[in-house]
Amino acid sequence: MSQNSLRVIILTHGAGELAIKRLMDLPSVEVAGIFVETGTRARRSLSERVRRSIRYDGYPLTAWKLARKLIGRGSEVSNEAATIADTCKRLRKIAVERGIPIHFVSDYHADASIELMRRTDADLGVVLGTNILKESVFAIPRLGSINLHQGLAPYYRGSPTIFWELFNGEREIGLTIHFVESKVDTGGIILQRTVPLEYDYCHGLNYEAFISDYRQKLVVPCANLVAEAVAMLAEGPVAGTPQDTTLGKRYRLPLKREKDELRRRLIERRRQPAAYQAAEKASGGD
Repeated sequence: MSQNSLRVIILTHGAGELAIKRLMDLPSVEVAGIFVETGTRARRSLSERVRRSIRYDGYPLTAWKLARKLIGRGSEVSNEAATIADTCKRLRKIAVERGIPIHFVSDYHADASIELMRRTDADLGVVLGTNILKESVFAIPRLGSINLHQGLAPYYRGSPTIFWELFNGEREIGLTIHFVESKVDTGGIILQRTVPLEYDYCHGLNYEAFISDYRQKLVVPCANLVAEAVAMLAEGPVAGTPQDTTLGKRYRLPLKREKDELRRRLIERRRQPAAYQAAEKASGGD
């Protein structure tokens, strides 16, 4: 590996497999380590989980989930654990094949994890789907860290992306590569692209299924954008474009009433597509 290579560490919960491969293939980049955080779920009591479920999913769905749990049918936690285990297995295989160190840590912010990252002597951190990071982690590499955000920053910061773009009637979503700062998705922008967004009514009102399918279509453009941004940084310093956060907002998990409202809006748009398009043009949309 050339001495002029940009030394990169990758932080993920298992996402970004294709992006990681793209980075490994860049001649100007050396992947010094992959760090996979495995302790990703917040620890909450049963009563806290029930209250959150009621807030975000409503009483009927909460009761249904509790009933399934009581009779031992279905488990969101066990299904998620199986998915994480499968993803970790694939990432380990990729790392071993390429001779790249891979570390599975329960918490990025633990002293042992921070020490492992420091030992890599990395120039840049690449964040591919993690919980919020503190400066004690994202500032370890010499140039700091960059993040892939599926949203058009600064207008759409936070998550879940795609849901809120659908909610607001957008006809495209943004893909943003930005430097990581303490406030969520506010760092200087390195690269951005937009992707058309049109709801597919073959899903009916099951917008969750649509979003899941749509995210799969973003895998390739996201991976390409990450590789392009890192290649730019490998060529020399890049001053990210500062964000004017007054132009947008940080979105959070939608409440039950907001999920119901999205379904209502999807019904209205299907019934009156002409009125929807006219309203969009009046508001400045394409």
